[in-house]
Amino acid sequence: MSAHDAHPWIRLCRVDDIPRLGSRVVERAEGNLAVFRTAQDKVFALLDRCPHKAGPLSQGIVHGESVTCPLHGWQLGLEDGRARAPDEGCARRFPVRVDEGVVYLGLD
Repeated sequence: MSAHDAHPWIRLCRVDDIPRLGSRVVERAEGNLAVFRTAQDKVFALLDRCPHKAGPLSQGIVHGESVTCPLHGWQLGLEDGRARAPDEGCARRFPVRVDEGVVYLGLD
C-alpha cells in the first residue's frame, strides 16, 4: 500500500471468507457496510441500506454485478451503488481492493 493512497486501507478478510454470490457485514457506528463477492470473485462494498426503504442489502440476492434488495426488489449496481431503471437512488459505495487474496476496505 502506498503512502499516497487517498483512503486508509483496513484489512478485512480473505476473499474466500465472503460467500460466492453473497456478502459479509462490517458493523460500524456510522452505518453497517455490506461487502459482496460475485461469481467471478470480484469484491464490492456498499452501505448496507437500500436507498428506497433502507432494506439490508447484505441480505439481498447477488446476480452478475448487481444486488436485489430483499424488501422491495430494487436492483442496485455493485460497482456504483446506483438503482437500475426505472428506480432511482444510490447506495453509498466504498472502495475495495484485493491483494493476494486479502480484501482491503478503504474508509474515509
